[in-house]
Amino acid sequence: MGDKTKVQVSKLKPGRYILIDGEPCRIGNITVSSPGKHGSAKARIEAVGIFDGKVRSMVKPTSAEVEVPIIDKRTAQVIALTPDTVQIMDMETYELYDVPIETGVADEVKDQLKEGINVEYWETLGRIKIMKLKGE
Repeated sequence: MGDKTKVQVSKLKPGRYILIDGEPCRIGNITVSSPGKHGSAKARIEAVGIFDGKVRSMVKPTSAEVEVPIIDKRTAQVIALTPDTVQIMDMETYELYDVPIETGVADEVKDQLKEGINVEYWETLGRIKIMKLKGE
């Protein structure tokens, strides 16, 4: 899987995803400045990292292409919990993953994890993040 593709800046929308400094980020805001006398319109993109929660921004011409991550949204079952990791098993491939709780689990879900429940996880660029509980 390529894990990323290119999209023209003018096609981006808030709520979608973009790669900034190699980090997959959720776009929060896009402001477009009108073109100057000899320039092209520029877009300022503000986004928050999926894995680290850091705010990042970039300025690009609206005609430029940027990389966007391809996010695979899958279902897994929680197999085991330790203080630092949660072990999940993909419900289709039966692969096991050890996910660090600190960076690999959405804050809203951390307190609700328990063995035997199903979760939705996102995989992109070789990294996994548990995003929400399924069917509770």
